Amino acid sequence: MSGSAGSALRLTVYVGESDSWHHRPLYSEIVHRAHAAGLAGASVFRGVEGFGASSLVHTARLLSLGEDLPVAVVIVDAAERVRAFLPELDGLVGDGLVTLDECEVVRFGPEAGDAPVAGHGRGAEGAK
Repeated sequence: MSGSAGSALRLTVYVGESDSWHHRPLYSEIVHRAHAAGLAGASVFRGVEGFGASSLVHTARLLSLGEDLPVAVVIVDAAERVRAFLPELDGLVGDGLVTLDECEVVRFGPEAGDAPVAGHGRGAEGAK
């Protein structure tokens, strides 16, 4: 997907900040697996307040004792690449929410004329 625009699929994984996988933050594990799978990119966004299936409101307000703030891991790539990555989440995300949204990429990657960064968004064949 490097340097290309067009239709894509956005994968968003909502988990708690304190969720972990083998002593590593779950959001970090998802990002590293997405990177290893050669997906175009992944970003983690920390929420300041939210609730989920537990109906408990978690907040970052100073006087609150709330912890486990919501975290969203967002991955955008071609639909077939994102769908191929979904099985990676099966054993990882238990209580979280996983959503898929069609989206349109209007710009991604280096400016026109610049060489693409090796390995970004190309899977193993693009890595050097």
